[in-house]
Amino acid sequence: MAEPIKVDIWSDIACPWCFIGKRKFEEGLKRFGGDVEVEYHSFELSPDTPVDFDGSTTDFLAERKGMPHAQVEQMLAHVTGIASSVGLDYDFDAVKHTNTVKGHQLIHYAKAHGRQAEMKERLLSAYFEEGRHVGRIEDLADIAAELGFDRDDVLAALQSDRYLADVRADQQQAIAYGIQGVPFFVLDGKYGVSGAQDPSVFENVLSQVSAEREGDAA
Repeated sequence: MAEPIKVDIWSDIACPWCFIGKRKFEEGLKRFGGDVEVEYHSFELSPDTPVDFDGSTTDFLAERKGMPHAQVEQMLAHVTGIASSVGLDYDFDAVKHTNTVKGHQLIHYAKAHGRQAEMKERLLSAYFEEGRHVGRIEDLADIAAELGFDRDDVLAALQSDRYLADVRADQQQAIAYGIQGVPFFVLDGKYGVSGAQDPSVFENVLSQVSAEREGDAA
């Protein structure tokens, strides 16, 4: 029995293209139809963001990128339209900008319990579609409890930074790979795909990896 193709994905909870890229990758995966194992890895786009940022998404991006508010609003409308095209309902007016390091620790917590993909999806949706706070420990514990996790154990894990070393290890691996933006997909440890590419790109590269494996095995 051949081993599944391993796909390692670096992304951030607060990255709009990461959620869009997730949907496009999932569609490419469906078209490919082969056996694939997916693992998510932590990447912080703005590690210096405070847990409680005082302002809107427009304020944050205008300040961060030095762009006029009108231009930022136009850009957000464009991204919202692309998100909608893959079935996502972004609400940038409701987004609560925050530091994502605790959210990444929660994803590692869920990974330790065999439910990483479920938690990744939940936090992305909570952030971009529901206007939930994904930076505060209490709020993250609430979200985890909604998925059936032990709230007290989640609180203890986040308060003690039980999974911080795992987050940092992911980030160090990203540096080693030269990853500077996300989403970034690494297939079988040797092929990299950057960005929220069309599903056909993912389908094709998965097919290529599969064909090379078969050639090596022949």
